[in-house]
Amino acid sequence: MAGSLMFSSIKPFTYSTKLTKSSLFLGERIPTREENECRSGVLFGNQRFTISNVATRPTPIVAPSKQGLESNEQKLVAWTSVKQERWQGELQVQGQIPLWLNGTYLRNGPGLWHIGDYNFRHLFDGYATLVRLHFDNGRLVMGHRQIESEAYKAAKKNNKLCYREFSEIPKPDNFLAYIGELANLFSGASLTDNANTGVVKLGDGRVVCLTETVKGSIVIDPNTLDTLGRFEYSDNLGGLIHSAHPIVTDREFLTLLPDLINSGYLVVRMEAGTNERKVMGRVSCQGGPAPGWVHSFPVTEHYVVVPEMPLRYCAQNLLKAEPTPLFKFEWHPHSKAYMHVMCKASGNIVASVEVPLYVTFHFINAYEEKDEDGRVTAIIADCCEHNADTSILQKLTLRDLRSFSGQDVLPDARVGRFRIPMDGSRYGSLEPALDPNEHGRGMDMCSMNPAFLGKKYRYAYACGAHRPCNFPNTLTKIDLVEKKAKNWFDEGSIPSEPFFVPRPGATEEDDGVVISMISDRNGEGYALLLDGSTFEEIARAKFPYGLPYGLHGCWVPKT
Repeated sequence: MAGSLMFSSIKPFTYSTKLTKSSLFLGERIPTREENECRSGVLFGNQRFTISNVATRPTPIVAPSKQGLESNEQKLVAWTSVKQERWQGELQVQGQIPLWLNGTYLRNGPGLWHIGDYNFRHLFDGYATLVRLHFDNGRLVMGHRQIESEAYKAAKKNNKLCYREFSEIPKPDNFLAYIGELANLFSGASLTDNANTGVVKLGDGRVVCLTETVKGSIVIDPNTLDTLGRFEYSDNLGGLIHSAHPIVTDREFLTLLPDLINSGYLVVRMEAGTNERKVMGRVSCQGGPAPGWVHSFPVTEHYVVVPEMPLRYCAQNLLKAEPTPLFKFEWHPHSKAYMHVMCKASGNIVASVEVPLYVTFHFINAYEEKDEDGRVTAIIADCCEHNADTSILQKLTLRDLRSFSGQDVLPDARVGRFRIPMDGSRYGSLEPALDPNEHGRGMDMCSMNPAFLGKKYRYAYACGAHRPCNFPNTLTKIDLVEKKAKNWFDEGSIPSEPFFVPRPGATEEDDGVVISMISDRNGEGYALLLDGSTFEEIARAKFPYGLPYGLHGCWVPKT
C-alpha cells in the first residue's frame, strides 16, 4: 500500500546516527513539571539558545493509506491535517528548474487541526508544519515536519489542548483550574508557543519560526527541520506579544511590541548575531482602549511605519472561555485609524495622520516620495487591504473553509495604498493602487523582490481570486506602474504564498522565479515554479500526497 504512494524517482528519507553539524543528537529526555522535558544551553555558531525536548529518535515514517487519500475529506486537502509528522524524498520534476536556483525554500504554517477526536475551529489554530523545498543543480528534494513546540508536545502527550491558541482555549477541569488558567494568562504561561505563522533567516544564519507570542520564537535546522529550541531574547524588555512579521535583513531584525497597558507600541531593533532587542522609540496610540492589531508593518530606508488599526486587541475577549466573533480583537470604528512614522535614526515620531478605516494582515512594502530637491514629502505604504471588513476573520474558520458550495463568499480585498504626508498634515489617504478587478477582488499573502525593501518598487506577487470562491485561489503578479495584473489559476486548487527569489546578478526587478506550493484537487499537491517576469510556469513537481495550506516562507541560499 505504501509503495503505491511513491514515485519511481522519489527516494524515501533515511536517518543516520552519525553526528553532523546539520543533525544534532541531544541526549535522553529529563522530566520537568509539564512534559518530562529538559532544557540545556547549546551553541549554534557563536550563539547560545535553549534546547527544549528534541526527540532522540525519529518518528517512524508511515505513508497514509490509499483509502484515506481517496476519501471525500481529502478533496479539501488544503484544510485537512497533515497525515504524518515527517517525510522527505526527491521529487520528479516536470519542466526545468533554473540551474542558478540553489538553496532551500522553507514554508511554515498551521498543518494539524485536531487533537484526538477534537477538531480546532480556526485556520490559525493549527500546530505548525514546516515544509522544505531544497533546490540543487536542477533537482528538488521535499520534506516536511512538525515543529516541536511546547504546545504541540503537551497536546500529544495529554491528548488535549494545553495552551491558548488563536481561537482555542484549554477546558479547565474545575473552577479552581479556571482561576489558575486566568493567572497563567496574565503571566503568559498559558499562551502558546506554537510557531505556526512565519519563518525567517537571521543575518547570522540562524533560522527562526515565529508567531505572535514572543515565546513562540523557535530555532530550527533548515537542513533537517529539527526543532533546536526556543530563541531566548537576552534583554529585559519582556512583552507577551509582538508582530508576527518582523523586518529582517542581513544587518538587523525590527519588530513591534504592543503595549496593552499604556496603549501603544515599542519599536525595537536587534542587531544580527545578537539576541538583544533595543528600543528605538515608542508610539502612543491616538484612539481606542487598546493598540490596534499589528500582524505586520512596513519600513522605508529611513523610517519605520507603525499602523494603528481600529481592529484592536481586547483583554476582555482574551478572558472569555469561548471565542467571540472577532476572537481576541474588537472592532472600534469610532476610535478611527492612524498611520505613524518613526525616524530610524532618532526614534522620534515625525508624522501621525488619521486615515480611512482599514483592515489588513499584510503590508507589502513602503518607500519615500521625494521632491526635486530630494526632500521627503510623503511616505507611500502598500498593503493587502480588506475594505475595512472584519468578516475575513470569520471566513477563515475551518468550518467555512471546508464547506464551500460554489457560492462567491470571499470578502473583497485590494492593494491599498496609503499616502502619509510629511508636512505636518493631520490626514493621510488610502486608495486602491490598481483596479481590484484586475486580481479578482481578492488580495493577500504577498511578496516582492527583497532588494527593493523600503524602496520605490514596481512589482508585487500575491494571491488573488478567480470567483466564485471562498478563499484566494490564484497567484497574481501586480504591476504597480502599468496598474495591471497577471493571474495564474488551476481549477479546484489552493496556492500558498507566491515567494519571489531573485536571480543572482539580475538587474531587472522581476528577474527571478516565484515559488508556491499548491494544494490540488482530489487530495493531491505539487511545488510550482513560475517565471518572475513572464509569470509562465517553468516547472512543477508532484508531492506523494497533498499537504495542508501553509502561510509564509523564507529563502536560505546555498553557502
